[in-house]
Amino acid sequence: MSRLAPRPLSAIMHELTAALAPASTLARVQEVWQRTVGPAIAASAHPSAERDGVLSVTCEAAVWAQEIDLMAGDLIPRLNAALAGERIRELRCRTG
Repeated sequence: MSRLAPRPLSAIMHELTAALAPASTLARVQEVWQRTVGPAIAASAHPSAERDGVLSVTCEAAVWAQEIDLMAGDLIPRLNAALAGERIRELRCRTG
């Protein structure tokens, strides 16, 4: 059976990037970050390191670091749901 139409380039690129992505927790968090925390937070903060379930988030301003600290109780379960498991247990925010 032959294919009726060529596959979209976006589908091929998605498969390629998924195959090349590192299997670390940080890489998986970076992949789901924007759709999990929303565009406003993602524009002002990004995950920069992870060790033993502690996710370091670099923020552009101290106000964002404080806001994300306050929202950690909501963000951590959303991140773990997006990661399909309990991987993140704490957020540490700093300005960069």
